[in-house]
Amino acid sequence: MPAVPTPLAEGPRTLLRPCRHEDAGEFTAAARASRALHHPWLFPPEHAEAYAQYASRLIDDPAKAGFLVCARDDGRIAGFININNIVQGGFLSGALRYGAFAHAAGRGLMTEGLGLVLRHAFGPLGLHRLEANIQPLNTGSIALVRRAGFRLEGFSPDFLHIDGAWRDHERWAVTAETPALSGPCG
Repeated sequence: MPAVPTPLAEGPRTLLRPCRHEDAGEFTAAARASRALHHPWLFPPEHAEAYAQYASRLIDDPAKAGFLVCARDDGRIAGFININNIVQGGFLSGALRYGAFAHAAGRGLMTEGLGLVLRHAFGPLGLHRLEANIQPLNTGSIALVRRAGFRLEGFSPDFLHIDGAWRDHERWAVTAETPALSGPCG
């Protein structure tokens, strides 16, 4: 098995590391085991071929950054947080996509992991703003971004095509100046 890369950031209970091709087996097994948790909100890759395409996009595209949140106690992947649509220049912004895996859900690992991603995004990546677009009934996801200091900025009807239909989304955002970001992991 390939060596685990050096973490990009560490919290008391989590490590943040980049997404890699070598994570396919663990990631896809966790995605399959988490199908009930994810449906109908998101559909992470559940098979090696789909994961290879997913990882390639995150690794090869400079407008994307893919992170894995791993539990410190056992090293298992607890979830993923990606920054997509990274725009440089006067905008310095990106859009988040994330999900916890069932074995780690409800343990606070994604809250800590999101804090680590925010510090990395607003530090080494040099971004100023991150946005999360969330379906209004996805209360778990809304609670996660609220804990991280995101603010509700608006509502977009028919915003994203998910699971065969155009879905309404709330737009949540956070900037580098957000006061909640001064804590130990976020």
